[in-house]
Amino acid sequence: MQVVEKSNEGLSRVIAVTIPAAELNQKLDAKLKEVAPQMKLKGFRPGKVPTSHVKKTYGRDLMGEIINTAINETSQKALDEAKLRPAAPAEMKLTSDMEKVIAGQDDLAYEMSLEVMPDFTPTDIKKIKLERPTYEATDADLDEALNELAGQAKSYEDKKGKTVKAAEGDELTIDFLGKLDGEPFEGGAATDAQLVIGSGRFIPGFEEQLKGAKVGEEKTIEVTFPEEYQAKHLAGKAATFDITVKAIKAEVAAKVDEDFAKRIGLESLDKLKELLRANLNQQYTGAARFKLKRALLDALDKAHDFPLPPKMVEAEFDGIWSQVQADKDAGRLPEEDAKKSEKKLKEEYQKIAERRVRLGLVLAEIGRANNVQVTDQELNQAIMAEARNYPGQERQVLDFYRQNPNAAAQMRAPIYEEKVCELIFNTAEVKDAPITKEELLKEEDEA
Repeated sequence: MQVVEKSNEGLSRVIAVTIPAAELNQKLDAKLKEVAPQMKLKGFRPGKVPTSHVKKTYGRDLMGEIINTAINETSQKALDEAKLRPAAPAEMKLTSDMEKVIAGQDDLAYEMSLEVMPDFTPTDIKKIKLERPTYEATDADLDEALNELAGQAKSYEDKKGKTVKAAEGDELTIDFLGKLDGEPFEGGAATDAQLVIGSGRFIPGFEEQLKGAKVGEEKTIEVTFPEEYQAKHLAGKAATFDITVKAIKAEVAAKVDEDFAKRIGLESLDKLKELLRANLNQQYTGAARFKLKRALLDALDKAHDFPLPPKMVEAEFDGIWSQVQADKDAGRLPEEDAKKSEKKLKEEYQKIAERRVRLGLVLAEIGRANNVQVTDQELNQAIMAEARNYPGQERQVLDFYRQNPNAAAQMRAPIYEEKVCELIFNTAEVKDAPITKEELLKEEDEA
């Protein structure tokens, strides 16, 4: 094998590899001697097929296998000998006449174009100084959570008063009959239907026109179905609904007491409070971890400045920009981004892409230097957790990850990152810093 570095510009390399035809032919001869005694061909006794006949019949296929194996083995060997660490899989380009190579008449020659990992020394993680935000759930937080839980367990009771009228938030029981041009349409009628004014469950304008209605009242309302309505024969059509109001109920929040705790399956109110407080503290711990990690990434980003593999940055930017475009098309682009020009947005997201690539390389290097590994058990647990998000399709999800190494690698990456971050947290100088709940829960960009 002959290895020549044809190009060396920045982090880009082009490596030319040549494997002599004599070496390939030697491997083919060895392969033929190995398989010939096992051949069973018509007209020949078992194990007595001449090597020349096997070569004539199967030589091309066998040489193809030898070439593929040779490329895989020699490409990695060439990288190892040159002490190069690819930032991404190399692009392979065959430069020899493959028909002649397969025929054993020409050397196998190919080129590898790749970007290598930048050479840098990561900062000493023992010297990193961080503040870990801390916050414990207070009694006021617990009361707020209890009230929220009670609100979720709300019920409705008949509205009382001399003149009962439907208002926002009330639950109505109604009969209705929908008509197009005065004729009832399929699917437009219901009996004893329940409707909460303001819930948005019915088409726009329907619920609003029931405000002020009384029990026993009959009224006709006019509405227009949305242009994107799922029933195509109704989309964009004007319709009327004859409505009879049969009952009006007002929302009643559940009372948080011992009976309430037992209704949701707990033995006491104290147990409910204990579980709620633990859940709140778990949420606050997660938010604190996010802020601590963000502070770490900011510190690492500030401490490192080295050339980045252009194709890695380009791939990261393309992924970010495709999501930006999707958000823009769906009208989900944040208001501050919607006001900016495309040029300005691209400049900003280019910097984000560079930051992500830089931090990825830094974390990878720190992990490599400290022998951080993701075990098969950890990966399998993550895949199992992902599969549980698709009830009834768990087997298909598991098979997908087993059959797609790239997908499994994508699943492995965040696990590796978290393990490296945990290593740094345990090694760096980290001090607790109490903060308010508002500061803890303040949203930050995940750049």
